[in-house]
Amino acid sequence: MISLHFTFFLLLAYVCYEGWQEAGLPGLWWSAAILVAIFICVVLHEFGHSLTAMRFGVHVRSVLVTFLGGIAQFDAIPRRPLHEFLITVAGPSVNFVIAAVLWLAVGFPQDWDTLGFPTSAADLGRLLLLANLFLGVFNLVPAFPMDGGRILRSILATQMSYLKATFWAVTVAKVIMVIGIAVSLYFGSYRRAAIFLFIFTAGEAEYRAVKRRDMEETLWKEAMMRHEQRLAGEVPPLLGR
Repeated sequence: MISLHFTFFLLLAYVCYEGWQEAGLPGLWWSAAILVAIFICVVLHEFGHSLTAMRFGVHVRSVLVTFLGGIAQFDAIPRRPLHEFLITVAGPSVNFVIAAVLWLAVGFPQDWDTLGFPTSAADLGRLLLLANLFLGVFNLVPAFPMDGGRILRSILATQMSYLKATFWAVTVAKVIMVIGIAVSLYFGSYRRAAIFLFIFTAGEAEYRAVKRRDMEETLWKEAMMRHEQRLAGEVPPLLGR
C-alpha cells in the first residue's frame, strides 16, 4: 500500500509553480512530469526494501511518500545482520538497475547539465538515469538511518551487540551530518542544512528507540529468570502423608 503525505503535494505545487514561472505552461507540465517520474523511482526503491523484507517474514504496513522521499514502514527491523544487510542493499540496487536499463534505452547523457527542461522522452529518460545514479549513491552514504548507515550497522553487528552497533552507526552519521550542515550553512544552502539536521535527529531518535527496546528485553529476561528460579526453589508437597 502506498500512502501520500500532504507534504508531497506541497512539493508538487511548489515545483509546478517554479516551472510555470520559468517556462509557462510547458514548464509546469515538464516540472510535474519530472517530479512524479523521480518519485516513482523512489517508490520502486522502497519496494526493493519491502519485497526483500517480506521474503524474510517482515510485515510491511505501507510505503509512505513525503517531500523528502519514501519510507517503507516495517513492523520491525530484523536483528539478524545478514537479513538487514540484504533488505537495505535491495533499495539502492533498484536505482542502479533502473539507471542501467535507461542507459541501454536512451544512452548516457553527453553532459551533466540537467537544469533545463527536457524536450523529449529520451531527454527525460537521461535525466532519470542521472537521478537514479544520484539516489543510489546518496543512499549509500553511511549516515544512519539512511541505507548506508544501516548497512554499516549490519556489518558492525556481526562483531558486537546490536545496540552497540547502532550507537557507532549513529555516531558516524552525526559526524557526517554536522560537517554537511556546516558546509551547507557556509554556502547559504539552508534547505540542504535542514535535510541534514532531519537525518541527524532521525538517527538519534532511532538509537533511543533501539536502546529502550533493548532495556525492556533485558528487564523481561531478568524477570523470567527470577520467576524460573523461584519455581525451581519451591519444594513440592509430599502426597500420601
